[in-house]
Amino acid sequence: MTSALGRSAMPARSVGIAVWTAALLVGISGCSAPETYEWPIPAGYPQPVVPEGNPMTAAKVELGRHLFYDRRLSGNGQQACASCHLPEHAFTEPRAQAVGSTGKATPRNALALVNVAYNATLMWAHPGLRHIEQQLLIPMFGESPVELGITGREDEVLARFRDDPLYQRLFEPAFPGATSLEFTHIVDALACFVRSLVSFQSPFDRYAYAGEDEALSEAAIRGLGSFFSERFECHHCHGGFNFTQSTNHESSAILEDPFHNTGLYNVGGENAYPAVDQGLFQLTGKPEDRGRFRAPTLRNVALTAPYMHDGSIPDLEAVLDFYAAGGRNIEKGEFAGDGRANVHKSQFVKGIDMTAEERADLLAFLDSLTDPDFLDRPGLQDPFSN
Repeated sequence: MTSALGRSAMPARSVGIAVWTAALLVGISGCSAPETYEWPIPAGYPQPVVPEGNPMTAAKVELGRHLFYDRRLSGNGQQACASCHLPEHAFTEPRAQAVGSTGKATPRNALALVNVAYNATLMWAHPGLRHIEQQLLIPMFGESPVELGITGREDEVLARFRDDPLYQRLFEPAFPGATSLEFTHIVDALACFVRSLVSFQSPFDRYAYAGEDEALSEAAIRGLGSFFSERFECHHCHGGFNFTQSTNHESSAILEDPFHNTGLYNVGGENAYPAVDQGLFQLTGKPEDRGRFRAPTLRNVALTAPYMHDGSIPDLEAVLDFYAAGGRNIEKGEFAGDGRANVHKSQFVKGIDMTAEERADLLAFLDSLTDPDFLDRPGLQDPFSN
């Protein structure tokens, strides 16, 4: 899952993906255990929506955790999902664009796997992918770019797990009644583990939902006020309890459009983004969709540098500079152009006259979204590390 919910510019149209998509649509695994899963979600937050065909169970989450960290899931045995989704970086990596199992770079930055169970859409720019079980097929079987690279080596990869006594023990309680581990089981288990990556124990949560007034510094409280103000406009794209428009849960009524052009590029002054990745435009062909990408969650954002879909902004300080300027002006080179003047830029990216104190306060607030429990929770860590 090295793209993890989002690096491929668009789903690879390979035979492998088509086959496994058809298999999942028949009913995913069809043999999930009926036990109840205990979400580590504090009171006051909604429950995620889970597909009926793949209910959460502790056994599936544990099987998925092992698969997530196991390099043998890649065709050549060189890369695991966790190779690009490191727990200490909120399940992303400190690299601009992720690199697949064959060593070739992908076009996009690895999205952090934080509260993915609540995502209404998955990947950076694909409105049609709404279930993790569907999205997982892309990094597993996709061929452009190659990520885990399983296509053409399916039998070999399955044999690695079927023949392993550890996975035989993990498989039986996860899928009681199933006689042989198949890719539908692997996908279901991985999806359950990814859904278990919930983060609600940050200082902001303790302040806003648990009533701990001392959890936030005065600077962070001022930054919170700026973040949700109409002057700063941040909350329009990063609003709600999950700090993103792309949110779905048990009480959702309306799914908002979470894709935006932020004025990152204006190549040649023609309102274009680099040809390698023009966002939603690559699926729709509509000029107004050039450069539109999903606004990701800001939970644990201080740990997930570099930023933007292509990792082209190195740190949070530079991100604030970018939004304060109302976009980015690249004065020379291959991608020269003034993104601030891109006609497709979001109305909410209009520039901010930000004082030094306001800037420091906003950074303090963003830091308060870091959840130490999420980073260290034993059930999310590498089971092979000891």
